[in-house]
Amino acid sequence: MGRVIFYEDRNFQGRSYECSGDCSDMSTYLSRCHSCRVESGCWMVYDHPNYMGNQYFMRRGEYADYMNMWGWGNNCIRSCRMIPMYRGHYKMRVYERDNFMGQMMEVMDDCDSFMDRYHWSSGFMSCHVMDGHWLMYEHPHYRGRMWYFGPGEYRSFRDYDGMRFMSMRRIMDSWY
Repeated sequence: MGRVIFYEDRNFQGRSYECSGDCSDMSTYLSRCHSCRVESGCWMVYDHPNYMGNQYFMRRGEYADYMNMWGWGNNCIRSCRMIPMYRGHYKMRVYERDNFMGQMMEVMDDCDSFMDRYHWSSGFMSCHVMDGHWLMYEHPHYRGRMWYFGPGEYRSFRDYDGMRFMSMRRIMDSWY
């Protein structure tokens, strides 16, 4: 079970809201959120309600001024989703085109550069996550914007601002 405490102001100041599960709209509890403490679990936080907008991965630790750290400008956390703990094998199939078309690769571990490992210069455009929880990054070496993908089918990355993901990382139980 996860636990995170959100604070209205930087450096854990102002009103707080303790959360142990998904929250689609934090404005019900806080007028803004600019810092947090992750006491347990792994979380994705979003700068818009309903799990929309920029997202960032958080694991156990203190985030006293995450906006400057992530370059979010004037935005703040508006929703959060807990990532379930997973212990087992990781497996995902990635496809070079939408709707599981084109060349397919099966991935079972982290990949810091999709171009270098698989020689696909354009990345991949759809995937089927069969096992595990993954973070996808827009640039090689786990840089740039990130997205969380849990088990399921993702037919088109056009739903993710047309992103072409260039690296991926498993969310491991040691991160909790």
